[in-house]
Amino acid sequence: MVNLGLISGNKGTKSVGLSFRIPYNTQWGQSLVVCGSESVLGSWNVKRGLALSPQHQGDELIWRGSTAVPAGFECEYSYYVVDDDRNVLRWEAGKKRKLVLPDGLRNGEVVELHDLWQTSSDGLPCTSAFRNVIFRKSWSTEIQRPLGVIQTKLDENDSVVVQFRICCPNIEEETSIYVIGSSMKLGQWKVQDGLKLYYAGDSIWQADCVVQKDDFPIKYPWLIEMPWRGAGVAVPMFSVRSEADLGVGEFLDLKILVDWAVESGFHLVQLLPINDTSVHGMWWDSYPYSSLSVFALHPLYLRVQALSERIPEEIKEEIQRAKELLDGKDVDYEATMATKLSIAKKIFVLEKDTILNSDSFNNFFTENEFSFEVEQHFYLSLSQCVLGQGWLKPYAAFCFLRDFFETSDHSQWGRFTCYSIDKLEKLVSKDSVQYDVICFHYYIQFHLHLQLAEAAEYARKKGVVLKGDLPIGVDRNSVDTWVDPNLFRMNTSTGAPPDYFDKNGQNWGFPTYNWEEMSKDNYAWWRARLTQMAKYFTAYRIDHILGFFRIWELPEHAMTGLVGKFRPSIPLSQEELEREGIWDFNRLSRPYIRHGFLQEKFGAYWTVIASNFMNEYEQQRYEFKEDCNTEKKIASKLKSCSESFFFLDNEDKIRRNLFDLLQASRNIVLIRDPEDASKFYPRFNIEDTSSFKDLDDHSKNVLKRLYYDYYFHRQESLWHQNALKTLPALLNSSDMLACGEDLGLIPSCVHPVMQELGLIGLRIQRMPSEPGLDFGIPSHYSYMTSTYLLLQLTLILEIIAAMLHTELSNVAYWVCAPSCHDCSTLRAWWEEDEERRCQFYKTVVGSDSLPPSRCVPEIAYFILRQHVEAPSMWAIFPLQDLLAVKEEYTTRPAAEETINDPTNPKHYWRFRVHVTLEALVKDKELKSTIKDLIRGSGRSYPPTGEIEVQAGREKGVATAAPTKQQVTAGLEKISLLNESPKTEAVAVL
Repeated sequence: MVNLGLISGNKGTKSVGLSFRIPYNTQWGQSLVVCGSESVLGSWNVKRGLALSPQHQGDELIWRGSTAVPAGFECEYSYYVVDDDRNVLRWEAGKKRKLVLPDGLRNGEVVELHDLWQTSSDGLPCTSAFRNVIFRKSWSTEIQRPLGVIQTKLDENDSVVVQFRICCPNIEEETSIYVIGSSMKLGQWKVQDGLKLYYAGDSIWQADCVVQKDDFPIKYPWLIEMPWRGAGVAVPMFSVRSEADLGVGEFLDLKILVDWAVESGFHLVQLLPINDTSVHGMWWDSYPYSSLSVFALHPLYLRVQALSERIPEEIKEEIQRAKELLDGKDVDYEATMATKLSIAKKIFVLEKDTILNSDSFNNFFTENEFSFEVEQHFYLSLSQCVLGQGWLKPYAAFCFLRDFFETSDHSQWGRFTCYSIDKLEKLVSKDSVQYDVICFHYYIQFHLHLQLAEAAEYARKKGVVLKGDLPIGVDRNSVDTWVDPNLFRMNTSTGAPPDYFDKNGQNWGFPTYNWEEMSKDNYAWWRARLTQMAKYFTAYRIDHILGFFRIWELPEHAMTGLVGKFRPSIPLSQEELEREGIWDFNRLSRPYIRHGFLQEKFGAYWTVIASNFMNEYEQQRYEFKEDCNTEKKIASKLKSCSESFFFLDNEDKIRRNLFDLLQASRNIVLIRDPEDASKFYPRFNIEDTSSFKDLDDHSKNVLKRLYYDYYFHRQESLWHQNALKTLPALLNSSDMLACGEDLGLIPSCVHPVMQELGLIGLRIQRMPSEPGLDFGIPSHYSYMTSTYLLLQLTLILEIIAAMLHTELSNVAYWVCAPSCHDCSTLRAWWEEDEERRCQFYKTVVGSDSLPPSRCVPEIAYFILRQHVEAPSMWAIFPLQDLLAVKEEYTTRPAAEETINDPTNPKHYWRFRVHVTLEALVKDKELKSTIKDLIRGSGRSYPPTGEIEVQAGREKGVATAAPTKQQVTAGLEKISLLNESPKTEAVAVL
């Protein structure tokens, strides 16, 4: 990625010139800055970095800049896109570039750095999922030459020093890497005379060579490998069943799940969110995407038996009784939570002094005392540099106040409604009467951390990626909204427009984010979330990644997802609408309830209903009064004045009809912006509303055209820019492998941005993203066009770099799956829709006969094989779909295996696998069937032995990279060099 050209300059100066050059296409008002660790590059203050100037070179926009540095200069640096005020809009992904100038440079010589913008895909091989897990070495490689150090010196004029560098985390023991090419210094295509690369640490290999200018352009082949492909299993933590658990899956159960995964050929275990959701104190809290805290772990997953080695017999007996009582078909959320917390409190009383004074607890407490550290390389104002309190103290205080006031609604907490550090410190003070209660919450989180960390390390040693889930929202009554309310738009609600799941859309109830406020500290809250996740996970799924482009924002009072608008988006202005002949804004933006609707619902008594519940804002047009414009208000009013309606039908029928009418009150064409009355948003599916159908033809045609423009055209550039502001903050916060859940109404800008950022997408066969298809075709799913996942070539020569950039710019990464937690399982889907089942059997299976009414194991096997053989990087299967390949695991009604019903906002998340993990580990037939599927597909599968580290050198079974099928330009595969003094494998570039 760096071209170091040393060109003779003026002899009289006492410094060395440093010249930067990078091709990058910006938009109007944007420019590039190079910022680094030394003062000459701004000391990581982007506002003081080195500004680059643009210059067109053919179709490329080249940014250049120069500065003088002392001989022997070394630094780290990165490139940033900024606006006219030097505010950071975007920055490079991946690790910081490192530069170490060689000794012996003459005064006035110039070092030219020819770089390419680093995308997230450049760093995929070095994410923790691959570097620390899948390609975790069974042998130790010592650093031979430090990263960035230039070993070679110029000994003649008209020459340049070129440094070659590659990232290759899966190099096997006693393997060497060579670069061969047209230059004599690259062996003139002879491997034995090629340039050998040396290990520089962190999976990077590099070497320098002096090349004559006359040799340019230099040609050399680059390695193409068959892309790495792996398989995984997905299961919610609460769904796991083991012989040791207390009514629900527990973090320590992951160790057994990992054993089963390894023996079945899986490289990955995927979970749903595991953060604390204890908002309501009832089964509603089973919803894992409505977190009480984005940092705290859920007490539900605690193993109480592991809290102490000295649990008294009477408590052990209580645990055993609880095990038998809670061992049901489904999770009993309320009973399980109450039982675990009750037992944990008894153990806490016995050992609190020992634990709270231990070094391990104090380390845990200190580590989580501050929410984040100010990163040196971002410019922050003085007020933004003040460190806030960490998550642990506010979380414990919140839990105490929630229980004390018997509500999580912090607006009901009196003087504690508004959070402050002073109030917090008094609450958690050692002198406070509630200190033991506060410490109990510390204690629970400490043990949850220990148990999850133990399971996570076990997975890493076994070569299994543990994949977490990053929810898009937080509960509006959460620790996060209490501590940082300015980060949220509390008068709004998050959801999704109508789609495959629900024709009325979805209302998730979360407040939307105040992205403008979040950007002021470079999204520190998000970065802290990812830093916390990276303690346990090496990969994660970004829930509803579309929300980082734009979110479907609803009024707080909305019940469905119909009456929403995208945020951000470019609205329709009143001026724009008037130019088109649209002027009756009251008619279009207020509820369209006519007296005929009232007569239809309430017959002769419609006038009574209208006078009590409605306002007639225009002749024969009504809307609900302020005191009854929500379901809650209607129910309350009916109850308080039920005597007035004694002559009507029963109260339940009136309530239902009023609720139906309330839904109809959303029957509008344009949504007026509550913050700017001159801006409007077209209601989703406006053609389905009676308000639209009653319009004249001209108005219909204009509004249809503006509707299409709003939803499918005018926002694309805005959403593209928005995603490139927000998503890099997440991706650069950790080295986890990131995947994005990109289901639903997908704007055209989404996939190009995901490709640019190296994000893995999701493909569900029965929900194809390709137009005109009833079912996705797994064999057509995209993966990538080169070996970029396994072998990242860090290009040095400008001309070669530009060539590879063109070759690899349209890379796409996918996860394919037959189902997910938000839809029915494979068995349930097969059995619930006869028409779709027959269609699938004919078009996908290729049979004209009638399909079996049950999803027999042969059908499940066929569909799993389709997915495991797909080109997608990952094939991840819900555990229920895997169990469907064996008859004895299909006795439970298929509908009971569904995890979530997205159409029901109060769905009870309680599914438990009916077979224990221990039984699955013992089931050799099932493991053999699944492993044969994976082995036959060419996907990688992990070794069955644990990698151990002893005396600084890892020993054991090496992580298994797939068999490499290497193709080089004009060369056959070279595996061994007979001329070598010892047997040595050779990888050729």
